[in-house]
Amino acid sequence: MPNVSLLKSLARKDSATVRMFIEGTPVDVPTDMNVAAALLLAGVTACRTTPVTGSERAPFCMMGVCFDCLVEIDGVPNRQGCMTPVREGMRVRRMDGARSVA
Repeated sequence: MPNVSLLKSLARKDSATVRMFIEGTPVDVPTDMNVAAALLLAGVTACRTTPVTGSERAPFCMMGVCFDCLVEIDGVPNRQGCMTPVREGMRVRRMDGARSVA
């Protein structure tokens, strides 16, 4: 079976990109994306796990309602990826389980 991506970036007149880091890996994405879309484009299908069962969660509504796209951005946990535009040098990490208070 061929490796076919479900998500493809549309052709743009302006091909400007920013370099962000997902789990430490550099990824170049279009400047007009949000973090959740950038994760999906990079092939990251789960951005967090639930605190109780450890089930993986992925972006769902893409409009800030469901909170399934919570990620850590530049060391700040519980940020909604779908509501956060990408920017140069941004560091994004998955949220695994319950957040610590420390």
